[in-house]
Amino acid sequence: MLVELRLKDWALVEDARVELAEGLNVVTGETGAGKSLLVGALGAILGDRAHADMVRAGASRAEVEALFEVGDDPGVGERLRAAGHPVEAELVVRRVVEPGGRSRAYLNGRLVVGSTLREVTRGLAEITSQHEHHRLADPASHLDLLDVHAGVAEERRTMAAAYERLRLAMRDLGSADRTEEERSAREDLLRFQLREIESADPQTGEIETLTAKRERLRYAGRIQEAAAVAEEALYARDASVCGELARREASLGALGHLDPRLDEAFRRIRTARVDLEDVARDLGRIAAATEADPEALSALEDRLATLSRLARKHGGDMEAVLAARTRIAEEIGSLDRHEERLSSLSAARDAALEEAGAVARVLSLRRREAAVSLGRHISAELAELGMGDARVEVEVTRSGATAELQEAPGVPGVDGARLGPTGLDRAEILIAPNPGEPARPLRRIASGGELSRALLAIKAVGTGFGPSDTYVFDEVDAGVGGATAEVVGRKLERIAMNHQVICVTHLPQVASLARRHFVVAKKSSGARTTSEVRALSERERGAEIARMLGGVQVTRKTRAAAAEMIRLARRAVS
Repeated sequence: MLVELRLKDWALVEDARVELAEGLNVVTGETGAGKSLLVGALGAILGDRAHADMVRAGASRAEVEALFEVGDDPGVGERLRAAGHPVEAELVVRRVVEPGGRSRAYLNGRLVVGSTLREVTRGLAEITSQHEHHRLADPASHLDLLDVHAGVAEERRTMAAAYERLRLAMRDLGSADRTEEERSAREDLLRFQLREIESADPQTGEIETLTAKRERLRYAGRIQEAAAVAEEALYARDASVCGELARREASLGALGHLDPRLDEAFRRIRTARVDLEDVARDLGRIAAATEADPEALSALEDRLATLSRLARKHGGDMEAVLAARTRIAEEIGSLDRHEERLSSLSAARDAALEEAGAVARVLSLRRREAAVSLGRHISAELAELGMGDARVEVEVTRSGATAELQEAPGVPGVDGARLGPTGLDRAEILIAPNPGEPARPLRRIASGGELSRALLAIKAVGTGFGPSDTYVFDEVDAGVGGATAEVVGRKLERIAMNHQVICVTHLPQVASLARRHFVVAKKSSGARTTSEVRALSERERGAEIARMLGGVQVTRKTRAAAAEMIRLARRAVS
């Protein structure tokens, strides 16, 4: 609900604070006083485009601020969270317009871009005006109105859920359904990679082992020479180390019985000699077994090059190559099962399509039955509004393909139509204002007064329809008077039983029903003209309604008629 609207330097309004009530609020005033400025200011709050002429002459900027009571409305809360704003019971929206037309918007004191403003305030208020595009004149809203009248809220939820299951099934099938050429190319690549790994038959740690062996082959000559020279020095030549140790061992052994210390030295020399002879024999074997082998070295380097290339391609080491072999084999198996998986996904898609189609057919049947009733109800409302000859038809037709399903070509429709989250149908309200005329779309009605009454009739029938808590009517009662004017007032009053209504009106019959009454008046001070907005007391209401009844000359009879009108309205409301 809109609790308060404040304007500062807004067009002709210097400073105004409008505190609104629940139910019916009316705004009256002389022609040209600026009544519709309030509507324009609220439009700016809801994200309408700002214009330079919104700034009062001589002012540095124009401001409009609105306080909405949103309570725990889940839609508003979700949109605020999505925009990164805290969720509170009250929402303050502020719009600042500079003389050049540039504007800024704020939600609860935080600066936001225009798209965020429009998204968060969506549904907070709905403005109906003769001079603007109307949501209810847009066929996109007619299906929702028809469904409310048909009482198919549960079916709509079931349809939306079935469509979502279908959409997900379509997505899974589309992502899995590669073209045969793509699948074949992928399989060829994988099989080549697998053959390359399997032909190499890599082993864990093989690169490290082969690298060490390659170094030995590279330095085979130096290894052989070093081993042979060491073996000769230790054992093979006449003056070898082991020969000299054998001689020292013999001389000490002959004297060992004379001095135990010599005997100990003898044993240690013998142990050293035996160890060195073993070392020498090992060195001899190494020298004999080691020789340069260019062919073996070349083959080993080729093997290392193959393994290194595989390692670079698949992750850096042999463990990665072996893991890649397992992964590639599994993917090849998955591709081999491609047709089986496609068949399963296709069956799931078909089942989801059948389910969604069944729900959509039931929904279509309910809509077509309700369309006749809705047309009769709107026609009856129009008759009470002085358009007794008007004929209203609600046309239900099959919709075209939705964007989601168009993205997945080749998917069958249902009964020649494509499914959407609301089913198979689109609806449009057609009206023939006069006998003999063909019914035309609501948005093509030439007369502003007829369009206003048609919209009022639709809202009277669809009380409770739509997300808005606040309805704003900007002179939708233009062109009516007398008994019809009273009917217009009663219909606005009926809407106000479930919604907050703000009505800019010239009809005293409507104004007399208001719970809160505001008047807009022009004031001139020197060369400056301003518009003032103020709430009326009960006494002031009588004077204003008398003015609306009698024009310039307000007589005692006019004032009495106004008082009687207010009294009767109060009795009717109570």
